[in-house]
Formats: sequence, structure tokens, C-alpha cells
Amino acid sequence: MTNITSLCVYCGSKMPADKAFAEAARELGLELGRNNIQLVYGGGHVGLMGITADATLEAGGQVIGIIPGHLHDIEVSHENLTELHVVDSMHTRKMMMFDRSDAFVVLPGGLGTLDETFEMITWRQLKLHDKPIILVDYKGYWTPFLQLIDHMIEAGFVEPAAKEYFTVVQQLDEVLPTLKAEPSGSITPDMSKM
Repeated sequence: MTNITSLCVYCGSKMPADKAFAEAARELGLELGRNNIQLVYGGGHVGLMGITADATLEAGGQVIGIIPGHLHDIEVSHENLTELHVVDSMHTRKMMMFDRSDAFVVLPGGLGTLDETFEMITWRQLKLHDKPIILVDYKGYWTPFLQLIDHMIEAGFVEPAAKEYFTVVQQLDEVLPTLKAEPSGSITPDMSKM
């Protein structure tokens, strides 16, 4: 069983065409706030990022935003967070998000969300961490991603064990029970290798 007190959420900084994705982000944020789980995210006040942060705060939760200076204006930093950290680079942002989180949840998003997700899965493959990673395949959004993983396995570039580095759920109400059921992490990360 994993005790989750701080959860990193990767998600889009744009508003989706399908409003159901916005509702899903809000639902997750409310659940985090109600369950006293701190949200760690990219610090923006736009798109699914802003919706998740606002909902967590609305439900009485704490929110830690981490945003690089060059995105401070583009992603419109959220100024009403528990903590907002403006950092010097994307690398610093990712590392700080990693450090401040017990686990990761991936909602629908774009290229940045893919980048963050692949990096956390890759770090897990390299045994740099064993924190849980939950991919929310809400309305089949991540199905092409999962098909790509299968394609890479079939082509021989990725070991079949790669599918064990993350867990897939379909609905938002599966996220917290799935996280709690994950085994506790035992790897102490060696930051010099990251």
C-alpha cells in the first residue's frame, strides 16, 4: 500500500474541444482537496492545469505550482496557490515536481504532457524511481499512446515489462483507490543520475 500525501498531475495547458475532459480535471482536483492530498503541477492558470488547481483549492486542498520563468506569462501563472515556484528551466521544473511528489497521474494533454509522462516512465525503467504512475485513459484519450507502446514492444525496441511501469485506469474515481493499492516505493533516487 502506498501512502499518498502529494500527487503530481500532468495535464494540458489548453482547453479541450470536449468539455468532458475539463469536468474530469475538476473532478480529480476536488477529490485531491477532499482527501487532503497536495497537488503538485506545472503552475499554470489555464487549460486543464488551471481547472485542476482551482478545484483542489476550492475543496480545501493545498497546491504547489512549479513553472519556469519563460512560461510564466505564456501559461499565465496561477497566483493564488499555496506555493508558486518560478524556476530557471524545464529541467528544474521537472526535477522539483518529481521531488515534491509521491506519485504521478496523467490526464489528457498535449506534447508537454507526453514529454513529462515519457520521462517519468523512462526514469522508472532505468530504476531511478519506483513511484506509481497512473495514466487516466478517460474516453480513450490515451489509447493511441498505449498502442504506440505495444508497437515499440512488437518492434523489439522496448521490453514487454515496460507496461508494468505504469497503471491504466479509465475513470477518475479509480485514481485514488488504484494509487492506494500500489506497492510502496523502495528505491531511493540517486539524483546525480537524473
